[in-house]
Amino acid sequence: MAKANRRQKLKVYSTPIGFHDAFVAAPSQKAALEAWGAGTNLFSQGSAHVVTDPKLTKLPLQNPGQVVKVLRGTHAEQIAALGEQEPPERKAESKAEILPRKAKKRAPKPNRSALARAEESLDKLRVRQEAELGRVEKEIATLEKRRRELQRRHEHQRDEAQRRIADARARFEAAIDRYESG
Repeated sequence: MAKANRRQKLKVYSTPIGFHDAFVAAPSQKAALEAWGAGTNLFSQGSAHVVTDPKLTKLPLQNPGQVVKVLRGTHAEQIAALGEQEPPERKAESKAEILPRKAKKRAPKPNRSALARAEESLDKLRVRQEAELGRVEKEIATLEKRRRELQRRHEHQRDEAQRRIADARARFEAAIDRYESG
């Protein structure tokens, strides 16, 4: 029953593609256009239409969503149809139109100088930036060295101050001991 509902919802659409007619069973014109890979609305152009002939709808309905190509006429009928067409007449108004036309002059080759200047400017910018970064890196190294020296000096000064405190405390405690004992 689900298949019957799906088939009822599908319509068969057709459009000519070369010597073939392309049929597709789809739920909408939009889906048919997508199946054909059409970039424009073939229905509004009159190039596509709904097919109701049961002989033509049988195969597309068995393969919904797939494009089914059917040859339009036999090979002999296609050749015969080409022969019936008359070549378009060309009316020459002057000898100038009959003579081969001169090839159009080619536009001049684009000038690369602006691009070259921009690339050269970028290269100079990179060199300048690398030099600036190099100077900053040297400054950082100098500052780190100075920082280490300051830390060592500060540690030495703290050690000296703590030694003086220890000496002063020892002298003070000795003085207190002498005072209390005496």
